[in-house]
Amino acid sequence: MFGCLVAGRLVQTDVQQVSTDKFVFNLPDYENVNHVVVFMLGTVPFPAGMGGAVYFSFPDPAVGQVWQLLGFITNEKPSAIFRISGLKAGEGGAHPFGMMAVPQAPSVAQVGVSIESLDLLAQQTPVSNSAVSTVDSFTQFTQKMLESLYNFTSSFALSQSQMTPNPSEMYVPASSILKWYENFQRRMMQNPNFWKT
Repeated sequence: MFGCLVAGRLVQTDVQQVSTDKFVFNLPDYENVNHVVVFMLGTVPFPAGMGGAVYFSFPDPAVGQVWQLLGFITNEKPSAIFRISGLKAGEGGAHPFGMMAVPQAPSVAQVGVSIESLDLLAQQTPVSNSAVSTVDSFTQFTQKMLESLYNFTSSFALSQSQMTPNPSEMYVPASSILKWYENFQRRMMQNPNFWKT
């Protein structure tokens, strides 16, 4: 049903179901993790009108287990990136997990997904600095990728006088790559999700 990607290193799909509508991932070595991605696997959608509130909990023996709301995922938004590096242990508010068994290892945190109504999700406020804009990150990545492709292909550019005939090679004019780059970038600025259609 759910997966969790930890800082590009570890993909977890072995979620623990702790009640009919609550799921938990253990995050070993969380001190060295900046971001987590929580995503739906695509096998089981949320029931109509429902989504998943995503929570994070630090191990804190002095305070007990405190869960912090990071944000949510839904059938329409099946994944989200959350920054956990700036969060503080012991800070948090009301949460649906109650007092669960805390992992015994001191460097293991938890990410929880609670299935809740979309109306309730819309009323909740995540902890500050946890959400990372996926559109901004995606747009930045795409722009860097486009620049890299253009710079890479330009490094092989030759003028027509420098070219030697080679029947096994195909040549693409640098101007066509530049035109593609400019068109793609313009479309990204107009609608960062245009590529989904």
